[in-house]
Amino acid sequence: MDTSPPQPRQDSRREASDPFFEPYDREQIAYGDEPSAALSAYLEQVPRGGKALDLGAGAGRDTIALAKAGYDVLAVDLSHRGLERIRQRAETEQTRGHVETLAIDVREVPMPENSYDAIVATTVLDHIPLDDAIVLWERMANALTETGILYAQVHTTEDPGSDQSPGKESDAPVSETADAVINYFPPNELARWAVAANRRLRILRYEECLEWDYTHGPEHLHGKAILLATRAGAHPPWYGQPALFPRR
Repeated sequence: MDTSPPQPRQDSRREASDPFFEPYDREQIAYGDEPSAALSAYLEQVPRGGKALDLGAGAGRDTIALAKAGYDVLAVDLSHRGLERIRQRAETEQTRGHVETLAIDVREVPMPENSYDAIVATTVLDHIPLDDAIVLWERMANALTETGILYAQVHTTEDPGSDQSPGKESDAPVSETADAVINYFPPNELARWAVAANRRLRILRYEECLEWDYTHGPEHLHGKAILLATRAGAHPPWYGQPALFPRR
C-alpha cells in the first residue's frame, strides 16, 4: 500500500509560487483590459511596427495594444497565470502570431543594444530594489533603436502604500497588491533618470498624479509617475495626450 503523502495538484503548486495568480485568474482580470493611456495615445498617432518588449506584462493590457498596433511583442513576467491570460487574449484578438511570452525575472531578460523599437515597463521599476532598477533602466535605454519609444509607469511616494511622506500620512485606501511595491519613486526621480545624458532619451510626456483604481479589489488610491520618451534625435509626429491640435 502506498503510504506516501498526497501530492498537491499542479495548479495548487503554481498558485502558491505565483503571488499574482489569483488577481490574474479572475474573470475580470486585475488591472483591466485597457492599455496605459499615454501609450495608447502614442500608438494611435505614430507609425508603428517592429520589435517590442513588455516587461512585467502582467495579463497583457499593453502587450495586446502593441500587437494590435503591428509590433511583434515579447511579453515578460514571472506570473505563469498572467502569461496564460496573455496568450488567451492574443488568440481572441487575433494577434497570437505577434505575441511571444517568457516567464523570467525582468532583470534577466536579454536586451542587446539597439534591439527594440518599443520598450514598456508598467509598474516594474518599483517592484525591484532601487539598485537593480537603475541597472535595468540603463539596459532598457541602451536597447532602444534610434527611433524607439520607451514607456514607464511607477508608484510614487504620494501613494498611500508608501512608507515615505506624503503617502505614509494619507488615510486613503491602499491597493490589495501594495506589498509587491518595494521602491516608491520620489518627485521628479523618473524624469531625472530619463534626462541623464548617457541615457540619450527625449521626454515626450511626463506627469505625476493621483489616480483612483477600480480595476482590482476594493477601491484604492495610487500615486503614479508616467513617462513616455523616445531616443534623443528622434521626432515622431506626436501631438500629445489628448491630441489637442492635430492636422485636420
